[in-house]
Amino acid sequence: MASKLVLQRTLFRFLQLLSPTSSIHAVPFLSVKASEFTSLYRKNSLLPPLSSSSRSLCSRNFNLDESQGPLTMDYRSLLEEGEFHRLADSTIHTVQEKLEDYGDMVEVDGFDIDYGNDVLTIKLGDLGTYVLNKQTPNRQLWLSSPLSGPSRFDWDRDTEAWIYRRNKANLNKILEGELEELCGKPIVLS
Repeated sequence: MASKLVLQRTLFRFLQLLSPTSSIHAVPFLSVKASEFTSLYRKNSLLPPLSSSSRSLCSRNFNLDESQGPLTMDYRSLLEEGEFHRLADSTIHTVQEKLEDYGDMVEVDGFDIDYGNDVLTIKLGDLGTYVLNKQTPNRQLWLSSPLSGPSRFDWDRDTEAWIYRRNKANLNKILEGELEELCGKPIVLS
């Protein structure tokens, strides 16, 4: 990967130094063959020799496995904006209604639910606070949990549920399990 980047940078510098009358400008950038580039490069004495760089592009060696790096996004699965809002709003309002009923059943000091500006906040007093909100550009629902931390959920058309791509967890199931653990009573959100 580093040698490819070095070659790309070298090609860019080379193309910047070419005279405007050079024949390479008539050829689209991506259609320049490696052999043509090498030949033109060697004719230009202003540039350093073409070789792999010994310079490291990063100060640390990152040996990331799949669980540590970002997941690739399948953009074909993105919802149209209108569909996203319909699904997200429906989910948030359903969770809100069920939590309002749940709040009447549990004895938790400081239990409070607030909804505004597409953000649902569930306060559980000393037990912590949940925040569920829409992220329209990503077509995701984001959850901040006092137990499991932050999570980003994508709509899964197959299961018709909001799923966390890292571990395939279902938004409603996470909330059900964690709220039961914190408040001592089961709740059904799905």
